[in-house]
Amino acid sequence: MKSEKTELRRKLRLARRAHVAALEDTTRALLFRRPPAPLIPLLSGNIIGIYSATPHEAPAAGYARYFAEQGWTVALPRFAHRGAPMVFARHTDPFGESDLEIGPFGVLQPAPDAQALKPGVLFVPLLGFTQDGARIGQGGGHYDRYLAKHPDAVTIGLAWDAQLVAQLPIEEHDMRMNYVVTPTRLYGPF
Repeated sequence: MKSEKTELRRKLRLARRAHVAALEDTTRALLFRRPPAPLIPLLSGNIIGIYSATPHEAPAAGYARYFAEQGWTVALPRFAHRGAPMVFARHTDPFGESDLEIGPFGVLQPAPDAQALKPGVLFVPLLGFTQDGARIGQGGGHYDRYLAKHPDAVTIGLAWDAQLVAQLPIEEHDMRMNYVVTPTRLYGPF
């Protein structure tokens, strides 16, 4: 199963990269600005966990700014070092990102002194997803381990439409999403 997932991840990365490269900058700038209206009731009153997107992931910064404007608390993943478990910490400046630093995986994350938080809703990056909420990530297992310890969190994948696949090789530890948002559709609840 491991080699099957490794090859699938390689193909999904290439497809995602090609999809993003084909998007015009102006189009890309208009996408993922605010969550779909049906999700808003799930978000209210919750700490919102979101992620700092890499260049080809579905962008999450627009959502972080929207949540901050609405007065909701925003948290991002933080890693003390490459082998450390993922925790979430307060993100206080989604407009300037002055409270972030480069983490051990080369992604922006809250500084070590940022307040640790437990989000009730998590927006999750992914490489591929199915119409029934299955997800495949980068392969580090960070989100699967975090979600196994926090099963009550509502999970919402953010993805490009091109990341939808018919099926995925799923193992017992792979956690499903409750929803997936793409630029054209809201999938779920699952």
